[in-house]
Order: sequence, then structure tokens, then C-alpha cells
Amino acid sequence: MLHPSYSDLIKVVNKEVEPGETPVVQSRYSIVIAAAKRARQIIGGAEPEIAGAEGKKPLSIAIEELYEGKVKILSEADATEEED
Repeated sequence: MLHPSYSDLIKVVNKEVEPGETPVVQSRYSIVIAAAKRARQIIGGAEPEIAGAEGKKPLSIAIEELYEGKVKILSEADATEEED
């Protein structure tokens, strides 16, 4: 069993979404893609945002970062605004 679970991760990522707004993450697929992208960043040399990351696998670090709120997942609208 994964710790934290997919449903726990989705709740944490969507905790700042106001009632009535579209959640940032709506499926397990979305959370898996976000974790994989962050793991690739870590493999590419990005510094982990959590303490005690030494010796952990990049995917484990990415999941822990998401769960602790150290890394945010942007909705498509937010990502477009940042590019402008």
C-alpha cells in the first residue's frame, strides 16, 4: 500500500480550492503525472524541498513534497498565466 494514498494526496493538493471551483487534481492519473514530473526534475538536478531526502528515491521525494505542500500543482489556467 502506498503511503500516503492517492486519495490523501488528492485531498492535500485540492485543500486550497474554494467550494464551487474546479479542483486542481481530479483523478489518480493527474496526481501520478504530477509526481512523475517532479521526480524527473529531481533526477535532473533540482534540489529536494524536504529535509532528509538523502538516500530516498526521486519518486518517494516527489510524493512527500506533494503531501507536505512543498510543491504546488498548477491548473492549466494558472500555468498559462505564468507563461505570459
